[in-house]
Amino acid sequence: MSDFPVPKVVVSQCLEFGEVRYNGAVIPDKAVQRMRPYVEFIPVCPEVEIGLGVPREVIRIVDDEEQQLIQPKTGENLTSTMKDFSKAFLSQLTEVDGFLLKNRSPTCGMQDVKVYQSEKNSQVVSKTSGLFASEILQQFGGLAIEEEGRLKNFTLRHHFLTKLFTLASFRTMKKNGGMRDLQAFHSQNKYLFMAYQPGILKQMGRLIANHGHLPFDEVVEYYEERLHRLMEKPAKSSAHVNVCQHMAGYFKRELSSKEKEGFQSLLNQYVDEKVPLSAVLSVLQSWVDRFQSAYLKKQTYFTPYPLELVEITDSGKGRAYS
Repeated sequence: MSDFPVPKVVVSQCLEFGEVRYNGAVIPDKAVQRMRPYVEFIPVCPEVEIGLGVPREVIRIVDDEEQQLIQPKTGENLTSTMKDFSKAFLSQLTEVDGFLLKNRSPTCGMQDVKVYQSEKNSQVVSKTSGLFASEILQQFGGLAIEEEGRLKNFTLRHHFLTKLFTLASFRTMKKNGGMRDLQAFHSQNKYLFMAYQPGILKQMGRLIANHGHLPFDEVVEYYEERLHRLMEKPAKSSAHVNVCQHMAGYFKRELSSKEKEGFQSLLNQYVDEKVPLSAVLSVLQSWVDRFQSAYLKKQTYFTPYPLELVEITDSGKGRAYS
C-alpha cells in the first residue's frame, strides 16, 4: 500500500507552531517535524484563544467541589470560559482524525495534569485531564489521541500513527464510497485488525456481509463504532505472532521445511524481544514478492503509514518494539 490519505490532526500550537506557551516559548518536537509533510495540522492554543496573553501568568486546576481552572495571581476563574471555548471549537470540526496535545498542560494534558489543593495552596492532591483535553476525550474519544511526550515510546508512536492513518483512510472511504468500498477497506485491513482484536474483527466482518440489507449509512455507522473500539489500545506481541503465523500459512506448500523452521525460530526470537517485529515482516514480505500473493500485497499490516515516518528509536519506557 503506497497511497496514503492526509490525516487531519488538531495539535497544541506550542508544539512547533507558535511561541504561545505561558513563558513565550515554542517547543521543538521531532514527531511533529517528521509528520508535517504527511499530515494536515490544525494548531490551536486554548489559553490564547480565551484571551490570555503571551507571556502570561500561570493557570492551575484546583480542587473544589468541582475542579476549577484558576489563575492564582489574579484570582480569575477561567473554568466556564475554557469549557465554552472547548465545546465551540470542537463542534466546528467537521473532519478530524486525531489530536496531538501538550502533556501536563492544565488545558491540553490528557491524564497527568496536577490538581492543586486550592488557589493559594500549592500542594498537589491528585492528577486529572486538562479542560480542553477532557472535552476532546468526551466528544472524540475514539480517534487517535496522544500527548507529545508519550510519542517518544516506539510502541505508542507506532500505534498512534497506525490508528491515525487508518482512520483517515476510513474517513475518505466513508465520504466518497459505498458498500463495495467498505468491503475493500475491510479486506485490505484484515490482518492489521486481526493484530488488534480478532473478536471485534469478526463482528465487523458480519456487518459488511450485511445479511439484513441495511443501508450503507447505517452499516458504516455500526462499523465505525467497532473500528474505534478495535484500535483503542496498542496490539499485543502475542497477537502479532498469531497474524504472522496466519500469513505464513499462505505459503506452506511452497516453503521448505528448513524455511518454516527458520521462520518459527525468528518468531520465537521476537517473542523473547531479541529481534523487532520488522525482522519478521521482512521475511513475510519477501515471500509475498517471491510467490506473488496478490491478496497479501494489498494488506496494510505491512505498511500502515508512510515508511518515512518509521523510526525505531525509543525512550526506553516500555517495550521498544511492538
